Amino acid sequence: MRDRDLEDGQHRNKTDDLSYFTTAYFHRPEDLVQELESAGFQDVRVFGVEGPGWIVSDIDARWESTTLKEDLLAVARALEREPSILGASAHLLGVGLKR
Repeated sequence: MRDRDLEDGQHRNKTDDLSYFTTAYFHRPEDLVQELESAGFQDVRVFGVEGPGWIVSDIDARWESTTLKEDLLAVARALEREPSILGASAHLLGVGLKR
């Protein structure tokens, strides 16, 4: 399962074990740009939705603190389009114009 994830971005859970998630398609940031452009979108931008913040072990506690929450959001905003960090986000958002 892991090898296919890495090879072509297709995640296929052929087991009954829900901890392996569901069927999904993973994208590298540059592949998502290419896919959107090939579908006719222009001015494509890709954002990291969570950035690396999703790996913070005490995210719930930090989210409860106004100061720490603002700090998390500031880091996420600063890194949301940073090419070297986009792939560290658990989710990507592709945005483009279709004319």
